[in-house]
Amino acid sequence: MLSTIADYTRLTKDMGKSLTQVATQPDVSRETDYFLSHIGNVKTIDDFLKDYRLYSYAMKAFGLSDMTYAKAFMRKVLTEGVGNKNTFANKLTDTRYREFATAFNFAALGSNATKTAQATTGTATHYVTQTMEQKAGDQNEGLRLALYFTRKASTITTAYQVLADKALTQVVQTALGLPATISSADIDAQAKMITNKVKLTDFQDPAKVTKFVQRFAAMWDATQAQSDSSTNSALILIGGASSASMDTNMLATLQNIRFNR
Repeated sequence: MLSTIADYTRLTKDMGKSLTQVATQPDVSRETDYFLSHIGNVKTIDDFLKDYRLYSYAMKAFGLSDMTYAKAFMRKVLTEGVGNKNTFANKLTDTRYREFATAFNFAALGSNATKTAQATTGTATHYVTQTMEQKAGDQNEGLRLALYFTRKASTITTAYQVLADKALTQVVQTALGLPATISSADIDAQAKMITNKVKLTDFQDPAKVTKFVQRFAAMWDATQAQSDSSTNSALILIGGASSASMDTNMLATLQNIRFNR
């Protein structure tokens, strides 16, 4: 079944409502209340790193939960900030560190770094969004990837940014029909292959992003389905066939998916 496309459409049709539903869940609400009521008391990088509850909340908000343990690494990110192109965060291919250092800009703002909108409500919004994606992934990993790509697409300017992010790589490879084994190829060759197949500037256009994600979702569902392609509706539709038993709205959605450079 085309569950990824159906769930993606349902969640993104009214993103505000979807986020509100997540934000009001007890566990999310409790952690957000703690963060917003305590982050303003943090004056230094040391204060930040010592309060694990605040620090881990912020790390999750920027998709960096797997690096929460790396406090020395994150200290360097925060200490150098983003003031010039030679700072540690700006040299990293993964833009999430730059975003984190921008939100918590101790290097430029000192003790006022935790009082900005980016550091407070902005981080809380990121946290809710990350949580929504994570919960979606608990039910359907393809849905999590689709939501994540939609959120990050406008920040993509080079193929290397895609390749530096496992989730973005998986979405692009799947949408383009590239085998996962391609990841073992030379990084420059991978980057060239991506730029030859997709115009990255298209990711600045929400409509084109939606079509790209719809294509990914259809391909994802096809690869997750049973190998019998004769019963695989997603694969049949991608090939251009129609199905009288398919829900009319879903059929129209898939038939409108076009991937053009």
